[in-house]
Amino acid sequence: MIHTTIGDIGHLFVIISFVAALISIFNFYKAEKSPLPEMQKGWMKNGQITYIVHGLAVFGIVITLFTIISNHYYEYFYAWSHSSKVLPVEYIISSFWEGQEGSFLLWSFWNVLLGFVILLTNKKWAPSVMVSFSVVQAFLASMILGVVIGDLKIGSSPFILLRDAMDAPIFNINPDYVPEDGTGLNPLLQNYWMVIHPPVLFLGYATTLIPFAYAIGGLWKKDFKGWVRPALPWALFSAAILGVGILMGGYWAYETLNFEGFWNWDPVENASLVPWLVLVASIHTMITYKKSETALKASIILVLSVFLMVLYATFMVRSGVLGESSVHSFTDLGLSGQLLLYLLSFLIISIVLAVVRWKHIPSTEKEVSTYSREFWIFMGATLLCLMGFQILLPTSIPVYNSIIQSFGGISNLAPPADQVGFYTKWQMWFAMGLAILSGTGQFFWWQKMKKSEVKDSLLMPILITLAISALIIVLAGMTNIPYILLVIASVYTITANAKIFFKIAKSNYKLSGGAIAHMGIGLMLLGILFSTGYSSTISLNETGLLLTNSEEVEDNFNQENIPLFINDPQTMGEYTLTYKGRFYESYDGGYVKASYLADTPSENDKIVKRKIKREGESLKKGDTLKVYGANHYYKVDYLHADGEKFSLFPRAQINADMGGLISSPDIRRKFTKDLYTHVSSVPDPTQEIEWSEPKEMEVTFGEKFFLNDFVTVLEEVKRVDEIEGEKLKGNDLAVRATIKVYGDGEDYILNPYYLIRDNMAGRIPDENREIGVKLNIENIKPESNTFTLSVRTTQKDYIILKAIEMPFINLLWIGTFVLTIGFGMAIFRRYSEFYKMKRKGLE
Repeated sequence: MIHTTIGDIGHLFVIISFVAALISIFNFYKAEKSPLPEMQKGWMKNGQITYIVHGLAVFGIVITLFTIISNHYYEYFYAWSHSSKVLPVEYIISSFWEGQEGSFLLWSFWNVLLGFVILLTNKKWAPSVMVSFSVVQAFLASMILGVVIGDLKIGSSPFILLRDAMDAPIFNINPDYVPEDGTGLNPLLQNYWMVIHPPVLFLGYATTLIPFAYAIGGLWKKDFKGWVRPALPWALFSAAILGVGILMGGYWAYETLNFEGFWNWDPVENASLVPWLVLVASIHTMITYKKSETALKASIILVLSVFLMVLYATFMVRSGVLGESSVHSFTDLGLSGQLLLYLLSFLIISIVLAVVRWKHIPSTEKEVSTYSREFWIFMGATLLCLMGFQILLPTSIPVYNSIIQSFGGISNLAPPADQVGFYTKWQMWFAMGLAILSGTGQFFWWQKMKKSEVKDSLLMPILITLAISALIIVLAGMTNIPYILLVIASVYTITANAKIFFKIAKSNYKLSGGAIAHMGIGLMLLGILFSTGYSSTISLNETGLLLTNSEEVEDNFNQENIPLFINDPQTMGEYTLTYKGRFYESYDGGYVKASYLADTPSENDKIVKRKIKREGESLKKGDTLKVYGANHYYKVDYLHADGEKFSLFPRAQINADMGGLISSPDIRRKFTKDLYTHVSSVPDPTQEIEWSEPKEMEVTFGEKFFLNDFVTVLEEVKRVDEIEGEKLKGNDLAVRATIKVYGDGEDYILNPYYLIRDNMAGRIPDENREIGVKLNIENIKPESNTFTLSVRTTQKDYIILKAIEMPFINLLWIGTFVLTIGFGMAIFRRYSEFYKMKRKGLE
């Protein structure tokens, strides 16, 4: 049965949300323009009602779509495309925003909540701010409207039926056909970080609208100064949330992807970073304006630019213009025209308002001194914008090509081939300058200094910096000049801001948010430098084996990957590695060896083949165990030269649609360095094994013989009444052999059967993929008490592993935490200032 009603309800909610957003625009506009307080109050009430209706409709869309996904209604294209029955609850949640429609809805959901907050907390600015909110919500609702008028398509509905989205012959035969299961979630998104990273990132995107809306409101109302105070706490909150969201994405990449790092300068990564850099620059100019009434025009330009950058990033990521230049971008759903209209509408509004009001915006003619706080803040903001500009220009190359081609031209511009090297080369020098400015600027910010006082203030931090830097450079054996300079600059910003912090904390620690945030930046720069500049591959192949002659792998693949055979210890630097086999992760936690489990029609349901001892309740033969069947874990035991022992479980999925092997690392974390490991190649567990031609051998009880280079013993042959749970018939006769194979670290048991039924012999072989053996009982000779075994062999189980040491990467994560604390303190301070003014009736 097709559940069409719930989809119809969902689509109705979309239409209501779109119409209510349009009416809200009109109501809030009239409230802002009404000359009389009574009229303004009436229109404002209407606006609140229509916005609440809009918000409730958005909540209805969210509930309806999640109901469709969680109940596996695969008659709907969105549910079928992004989820499956085998996904656990957390990944069902992730599948909600995997597609474009779901992520637009997530963005709209956050905007609704933020709009409610504005309505409750700032009645003075609510009408003008809510006009911008309502316009954005109308655009977002149009993205999932799914209405077709002639040849014009407006939005892509998440409630479209599969039969309407696909032209498949099955629907001509049976229009009510519903697939048994969905296609599932992208394997790379099956990670707990994907449950929290997208909501946090989209909350960051959503919050950039608030400072933008205040700035637009200020220009519209000609209140060129008043918008800064309420906008500043939100700008800080936005920078904190967006920054955390970006770094969550970096941590997800570090834990999930195998490009051996946390940032790959992918166009989608860059598209999120540029708005954050400009946002941080705008915060500094806004703070400067509040302190000295300078940089107001710069603040307006930067605040407007942040939201426009978010819209530009949205266009790049979702229009399909990036093509194959990014692995993260969405496919084009035919929304590129709407996305471009979305961007151009706000771009034109911003430019027109800024140009019309420009000469009326207050500015100071006072010349800024090199020794003033304004000079150093402006220099820092300028450098942040230059960092963003340098990233944006190459990232936008696909956009340039698309524009040229749309006018009939030909463009062969290509993004940098080595994007990591290209961006790093430039951004390293920007980072040095930023570190120096963030350290020096704090002294000018907190105290007015004359030229003669600069030396006394900076001398101690500089001396401490040189001493600490010299120690780091010597201990690390650094010779690379840019790296040395970056270390000095990073240590300087930490020591300089530490001095400021201790000075401020004595009087009022609540004012120290900026110093703490800048110290976090210094720690992050050190973590980035050492983890990327001084990472080293330790899985050097010294076996003499050629791992592959394929031209599709990296040139150094054979040199930087090590082969590990099952239970065969292998030396890797200071470690001795032993591969222990393929495992599954169970729903209730822990890993279970794959060879101990038998497959069922359900990928996530396995039958236990033997008794398994576990912490808590043990498993017995025949039990059903729930596992994450798509994920294969490869256990590797490590023994360090100093006696330390641990195990790592790098993960892999086999997905033909995504190029075959998709590997994710497992990481051994220490304070000084991470050991980052991933599999580069594994036997495909889903493929049929190619066994050798059978060879026969005669054995007797207790006799030792070799199977695929393993010592083996026939322990017993026992008569049985059933085979694999099936009772034998009356005249049937069956025996089961117990053959023990001695492995280096584990023994294996094989149980082939010999069956006589209706005077005919039947043979049921047993096999073990790990040791590459398949055998059956070919014949039994009672007179000599011997047994003829038929043996087939194949390559015993193995993996090809890559291991990298990432020194001091934890400084990056610690710095992130410190930066977030600094932002939090600054947010609290600025909101307290705003709240005090509000209580006085000035906001």
